[in-house]
Amino acid sequence: MRISIIISALVAVLVGFGGSVAIVLSAADALGASEGQKATWITVLCLSMMVTTGYLSLRHRLPIVTAWSTSGAALLAGVSGTSLEVAAGAFLLAALMLIATGLVPMLERAVSRIPGAVASAMLAGVLFAFVADAFRVVPGAEALVLPLLALFFVVRLFSPIWAVLAVLAAGVPLAMVLGLAQPLWQGGLPPMEIIVPKFEAGAVLGIAVPLYLVTMASQNLPGFAVLRAEGYPVPGRSILLVTGAASAISAFWGAHSSNLAAITASICTGPDAHPDPAKRWLTGPVYAAGYAVIALIAMPLVLLFASFPPALIAVVAGVALLGPFIASLGAALAEGAHRAPAAVTFVVTASGLSLMGIGAAFWGLAAGLVLVVIESVQRPAPR
Repeated sequence: MRISIIISALVAVLVGFGGSVAIVLSAADALGASEGQKATWITVLCLSMMVTTGYLSLRHRLPIVTAWSTSGAALLAGVSGTSLEVAAGAFLLAALMLIATGLVPMLERAVSRIPGAVASAMLAGVLFAFVADAFRVVPGAEALVLPLLALFFVVRLFSPIWAVLAVLAAGVPLAMVLGLAQPLWQGGLPPMEIIVPKFEAGAVLGIAVPLYLVTMASQNLPGFAVLRAEGYPVPGRSILLVTGAASAISAFWGAHSSNLAAITASICTGPDAHPDPAKRWLTGPVYAAGYAVIALIAMPLVLLFASFPPALIAVVAGVALLGPFIASLGAALAEGAHRAPAAVTFVVTASGLSLMGIGAAFWGLAAGLVLVVIESVQRPAPR
């Protein structure tokens, strides 16, 4: 055990939690969760990170770290008219899809055959509202928002990861100085009430399927790539089964998907963690311990965030998702063969279209895939 192992693991925890907790809380707000249910959601996710990372890293002696689905939380934050019970049913179905993918390799291959441009366009459409909201809240909150945006873009020149945390660290005292927030650090544990899942057809297509797809396309598959890039074998089946099972259990407390980490995984898999690749798996237990500590203070953290002005939450969430938005939009439009389907997917998803109780992410993906099929039929076969 080296000090670099501990530092790398705790930095990964700080970046993973601090950079995306506002997005999870936005999703909880969209689903009408109470403060206690929000704290329960966060607590269960942290416990899931603790158990899945601890087990997978110890079982395989690899630097496997897990995270919650940030893109999935962004998807949920755009949902309207859905109760937490119905969402929990969709979370459970999405988890079962992850388990099935681990058991049936053909399903993983089927997901990987969805054109990358269309999948990226759907994700970009989901993230667009968050990025746009970071600028929509400027009128009326100029003294708070403009300095934070300036800070973000300056720090981002040196470190995109720390830029988000800089905004959060500076935004809290700035909001207090401006009289916009009065954080209350209260004790107590979350109620941990079980949510009885309800199943509705609209939620299956509007939440469960898109949640499964964005979790696979934007988290698990890139996470596999991070491990391979550092020369590690990828126990894909084990990862999908463990995170899928954890997601299924978490759904009964109203928490969404757990998955393999991608961005934070790179912090734990590189040479900065340990010069010997065979020793980097030790980041896993430290990472798990970090999330165990956060789980103990989830209730005060949620109350702290609840006291923040909406403009601060919008800015933190928007800048946290700017990087993924740029990457997904660039990937969507980079491939000339599917540029038109990708553009339509993005527009439909970003529009917030809702038909028959089914959200825009599904309709955007469906529109894009239909155009891919039409273009493949119209395209003349090579001679």
